[in-house]
Amino acid sequence: MSAGTERAPLRRSRLRPGDLFGLGTAGIRARPLRAVLSALGIAIGVAAMVAVLGISASSQAKLEAQLSSLGTNLLSAVAADGGNAAGPLPKNAADRLARLPGVTATAAIGTLADTSVYRNQYVDPQRTGGVTVAAVDTAFLEVVAGDMLSGSWFNATTSAFPAAVLGFEAASRLGTVEPGSNVWLGDTLVTVIGILEPLSLAPEYDSAALIGSRVAEAEFGWDGHPSVVMQRAAESELETVRWLTPAAIQPQQPGSVSVSRPSDALAAQQAVDDVFTSMLVGLGSISLLVGAIGVANTMVISVIERRKEIGLRRALGATRRHIRLQFVTEALVLSGLGGLAGVVIGAGVTLGVALANGWTPVVSLTVSGVAVIATLLVGAIAGLYPAVRASRTPPTAALSG
Repeated sequence: MSAGTERAPLRRSRLRPGDLFGLGTAGIRARPLRAVLSALGIAIGVAAMVAVLGISASSQAKLEAQLSSLGTNLLSAVAADGGNAAGPLPKNAADRLARLPGVTATAAIGTLADTSVYRNQYVDPQRTGGVTVAAVDTAFLEVVAGDMLSGSWFNATTSAFPAAVLGFEAASRLGTVEPGSNVWLGDTLVTVIGILEPLSLAPEYDSAALIGSRVAEAEFGWDGHPSVVMQRAAESELETVRWLTPAAIQPQQPGSVSVSRPSDALAAQQAVDDVFTSMLVGLGSISLLVGAIGVANTMVISVIERRKEIGLRRALGATRRHIRLQFVTEALVLSGLGGLAGVVIGAGVTLGVALANGWTPVVSLTVSGVAVIATLLVGAIAGLYPAVRASRTPPTAALSG
């Protein structure tokens, strides 16, 4: 061969940006269904975590707002063991508690166990519908932070006459939908003057017909001994008031009085929600792990199916680092798309559930960001072994059958 026709030495070719991601060849497109299913596995795991945390946060925000509006400074005192230890609560139990430092309001409630209420006098006496009758004073509504659905609450005049305010459930069971109608209470026709909204801090009275304490003693045989005394206290004095309440009501036997805080039930509900949320997040993490296995499987199969492509690139000058970077990048793209789709799906589920329940939707940007970062880490780990395996493919693989 003459010098003039001497062949120039071979040089390593430069990889174009598209070649790095396999866009010029089959790449991820070689098996689009498998890639979609792998990304879907990632998306389901991320969506589960984002939705669970979002729904839980929305529910807790609603509960915290409810506690803030209702207050956590309500205490309820009842006779322990049904009052057998020292008899029922004294008639002036509410007045005794009102004298404690820090107490801002009190209300006594008496249960009329032998009195029933019906839609009218023609209803079978056995069909009470589970509606109870309770005697209350005018401070009850303020103390329990209740609201009227319709009608009006007792005042000094109406509490002395045969009038009733129905709890939300009681009105439904009695078929009473508006004030001004009558119910048969005991042996007396009583006018309904109002219907209550559901009572979050005193749900036991949602299914009760409430009458004034004065008329309860005068016409319905109540002995004046309350079964429950509720009180509001300053937050700074709450624990002190709670400790002093039994001795203030029953100085001789303080152990016969039990004191509780109704808002603790709502706080316990929040704690249960937290535990349930943690469990569901764990399940979401398992889904994410399953998605990661799917990504790894897709990339391993891709290495096997693309041996010719990998060998050809090596022959054209691609280094092992180029091949490793290509496959890791493909895994990152696959898992990243799945993560973004999961965040969108989870946010959509959170929005739908929150609006359906009347909550304020809460989707944490921090949780969403962490979820996407987690999917990228999962993708990097899942693509690492296939990338190393691909980089070790010899150039002669391009010539294999």
